[in-house]
Amino acid sequence: MDDTYGPAATKDARSLSRLPYQHSRWTTRHISHGIVTGEPGDRKRSRRVREGGAGKGPKGTSPASYLGGLGFIKICSYFPYPLKIWLNGHSWAQRQASTAGLRYTQLANGFATCEDPARLQTLCDRLSPARFQAFFNYWIARMPCPLTRTDRLAGYWWQLSMRQIEVARTIVLDAPRHARAFFEALVADNIGIGRPAAVTVLFARRVQRNTQSTFRTRVFTQGTQVRIDLVYKHCRIKLYLKEGCALRIETVVNDPGDLDILKGLAHLPQVVRTARQINARVLTMLRVGQSCAIETALLERVSQPYVRDGQRTGALRFGDVRVMALVGALCLTVHAVAGFNNRSLRALVAGLLGTTYTSAQMTYDLRRLRLHGLIARFPASNTYLLTPEGIRVALFYTKVHDRLLTPLLAADRPPAPLPLRRALRVIDDTVDTYIDRALIRPAAA
Repeated sequence: MDDTYGPAATKDARSLSRLPYQHSRWTTRHISHGIVTGEPGDRKRSRRVREGGAGKGPKGTSPASYLGGLGFIKICSYFPYPLKIWLNGHSWAQRQASTAGLRYTQLANGFATCEDPARLQTLCDRLSPARFQAFFNYWIARMPCPLTRTDRLAGYWWQLSMRQIEVARTIVLDAPRHARAFFEALVADNIGIGRPAAVTVLFARRVQRNTQSTFRTRVFTQGTQVRIDLVYKHCRIKLYLKEGCALRIETVVNDPGDLDILKGLAHLPQVVRTARQINARVLTMLRVGQSCAIETALLERVSQPYVRDGQRTGALRFGDVRVMALVGALCLTVHAVAGFNNRSLRALVAGLLGTTYTSAQMTYDLRRLRLHGLIARFPASNTYLLTPEGIRVALFYTKVHDRLLTPLLAADRPPAPLPLRRALRVIDDTVDTYIDRALIRPAAA
């Protein structure tokens, strides 16, 4: 939360002359739950107040429901006295849960378990603009302030706006001992999540050639911790393991204007709602690449020609160059969220084939996919969406071909591991020995 200083009236020379350039009387003064310190001409040019917990809030209001949680207010001591407010929503939510008697297990600044998740979500949803404003109103009346009561009556006061909002979704894993391997697999499967096509879907924003942003996926390794970041203008999404046992998806909005939302504090619910939608889309993409094994009946069905109800279409045989390019293009995880059409999918397939791929060929392949039940068309549109079976078939074909068969067929040469190459050489020599003993020679030319 931040700082916008905005007087209610137009500042002319006369009204500005009424404001002090710097308060001449800064004093060291203790207040409940915190301390404010300062001296005239202090180089730090700021005053902070930190709220710790117990104590008396405004009349008729308990401190836990009104202010509880970590936070600070920072005021610059020079004109025009901008101020910054920071509040930790996770800490606030833990205070709310404790006050309400809701039992939970703490996960750093979040929650690992809770006896009533629905009730906890209701408590979290109470963090509203009114509570932020109440936090500010409560403390600004108790700490040294450069603006006097006369200044405020004349229309000079602060108007709160949003500078940085972080909205997180934390998924606690059932088997934490496998968390690191699971997360590294997610990173490998979503290394392209920061590209323009994916960012367009995640943020529900149109990305054009002149869009001022850097599109990339950044993977950070800090000690034993791995984190993946992607950026859209001033906003970003972070994916990382929390305490080694929970996957956290965190959307950081540094400029609500990037999402066509005003910066005023009153628009906080809209920012939170949009950030939650972004987190949900990210989670959908992550789920797409998991559990792609298919049963034998489904594999037999799609690898055979379709003949039913007077309609007939070709098979989708594993290993066929065109089929592998088709399913490879379908593996782009944004299709699971946004769908695709003839034009968008044709460009991807043509890129994988490396040859001319016409619109008629794409139309035929779309019909094959639709009749086999791998895609479905939105009513009254030319947009298609992968079905659950379509996602599994596309990923199964692609992963088996690219990550299993291709490395195994090239296992006798680098970059295959040396022990594997040595083992294959032993097998090859042994087979040659058996052939020699059987007196089997190559046919004469």
